[in-house]
Amino acid sequence: MSPAEPTQQKTIVITGASDGIGLEAASQLARQGHHVALVGRTPAKVEAAWKRIRAESPDVPVETFLCDNTSLADVRGLAHELLAAYPRIDVLVNNAGTVFDKRTVTPDGIEATFQVNHLAGFLLTELLLDRIVASGPARIVTTSSIGHYSGTMDFDDLGFERGYQIMRAYGRSKLANVLHTRHLARRLEGTGVTATVLHPGVVRTAFGREDTGRLLRLMFPLVTPFMKTPEQGAATSIYLASSPEVAGATGAYFANRRPKRSSKLSYDLDLAGRLWDVSAELTGVTEGAR
Repeated sequence: MSPAEPTQQKTIVITGASDGIGLEAASQLARQGHHVALVGRTPAKVEAAWKRIRAESPDVPVETFLCDNTSLADVRGLAHELLAAYPRIDVLVNNAGTVFDKRTVTPDGIEATFQVNHLAGFLLTELLLDRIVASGPARIVTTSSIGHYSGTMDFDDLGFERGYQIMRAYGRSKLANVLHTRHLARRLEGTGVTATVLHPGVVRTAFGREDTGRLLRLMFPLVTPFMKTPEQGAATSIYLASSPEVAGATGAYFANRRPKRSSKLSYDLDLAGRLWDVSAELTGVTEGAR
């Protein structure tokens, strides 16, 4: 168990915070009185998010940062800015994510769904980890998906060069989120830092719409009435980031604010360790023990 966490204002960094569940989480955490750092890709959307939260919580510090997760250089720049801005980081919420209809390769030469959904958060976490540990008790929260249950991990064809399918790529990236959390929890034992991962539910947001194909875009209006609202979808992220009820919870997968059994493959610690090694190689992480 982690030591009891203080109840004072925390500094919380949230990626993917310019809309959807990231914005709702940032909004509600700011209303709780926490100092929120909003990270997003699009300047206009980030500014709009900042204006909304400032209007809702005028007495709470809120800053904005830009980062495009298809660029590992951008992620490194973001980490540099965050370390310069904040002497402590109490909570990191790795929430940014997307999905690509067609196989897309980033400027770093990596399949884009895997980079945006896993490697960018992996790299940001590693670059901020010393600061987070020094701020402990602290928390690392990662948004995964129920899609991880169908995920596989083929290190010989990590980027689907031999045949890309949108949901296979998405499932692999979301499985990577769970495996990385399990590995982090083991690495961070005794530091006062916890690592948890969550499924937010099927949420009514703009997630992936600009990148998905025509059929999926046509399906959105049909399934939208059955989806959660962004406010409902953000509930588990907020709970894991701030609730005293989960102060010592680590290595667990949550849905609807409750721990759930994740996929069988996600408990393979040897696989998680190999994923860490491959992710470190792909992102250029050279320091820190596994």
